[in-house]
Amino acid sequence: MSEQEAQQEKEQTLMDHLVELRDRLLHMVLAILIVFIALFAFSEDIFTIAAKPLLALMPEGTSMIATGVTSPFLVPFKLVLLLSVLLTIPYLLHQIWAFIAPGLYRHEKRLATPLLISSVVLFYCGIAFAYYVIFPILFGFFIGIAPEGVAVMTDIGQYLDFIIAIFLAFGIAFEVPVATFLIIAAGITNVDKLAGKRPYIIIGAFVVGMMLTPPDVISQSLLAIPIWLLFELGLIASRIFLKENEEKEEVIMENDEFTLIEEKPAGFAGDIPPDDHDEYGNPLNDEDMEKLFDEAEAEEEENNQDEDAEDDNSTDETDKKS
Repeated sequence: MSEQEAQQEKEQTLMDHLVELRDRLLHMVLAILIVFIALFAFSEDIFTIAAKPLLALMPEGTSMIATGVTSPFLVPFKLVLLLSVLLTIPYLLHQIWAFIAPGLYRHEKRLATPLLISSVVLFYCGIAFAYYVIFPILFGFFIGIAPEGVAVMTDIGQYLDFIIAIFLAFGIAFEVPVATFLIIAAGITNVDKLAGKRPYIIIGAFVVGMMLTPPDVISQSLLAIPIWLLFELGLIASRIFLKENEEKEEVIMENDEFTLIEEKPAGFAGDIPPDDHDEYGNPLNDEDMEKLFDEAEAEEEENNQDEDAEDDNSTDETDKKS
């Protein structure tokens, strides 16, 4: 194959990937649009449900207000759009997974699938925890400290921005087990070392709780304790599903006097082809692969030259004897 043909084939492959990416992005946008159209008719009811934690605690005779001219329309619109994205997250991740999965090894696919599922479930759990546990405490605290004679009448636009920020904060905070698992899987540290940092993790959890909740011990604990427990869950999952990032040792010979072992690099799975990975199990890039092929060709050519030289010597000896 000529260099021009190889370049043309490479460009065609790139175009195929771009076309596939475009199609999957269109499917993702279409899914969000379909859910949005289906939910927009119930936008008022959806906003009432979102505002229920605050409305239930507001003093009698007060209500929420809209200070902007377009707020009565744009705020429910924005809320329904956000809800559409949240509800279609499993489908969106499925499209992303279908695009990148062909380029992954079998062991990477086995690892990525449960991580994606657990990430979505934990994110939803974080949002539910914020809505049912944190919001009543937050709004009760803020309304309770209002000065006498001040009527609490929250603007709907500011309220929506506030709950979106809290939802994202708690949804991301509940990804602690996945982050812990990935840190250990990447070889940055191991389970024992990370477990030894437990006191710092607990302090960090309470600092996060202090930043995201009212300044009282109960509210801080309601966020800090789940973060700590989720960290422990990540450690347990890592102990079960991951091998330690230490060099494995295989016993070659053993008797009463000595033990002969063979050390193997950690993280080198049996289903990874050894010819396109280095000695540590890391995949080689295109430049390293070319060097590897050049070395193999040079070695083969050298062996052929040695064989030809031996054949010539054998022929010369035969002629001398004759």
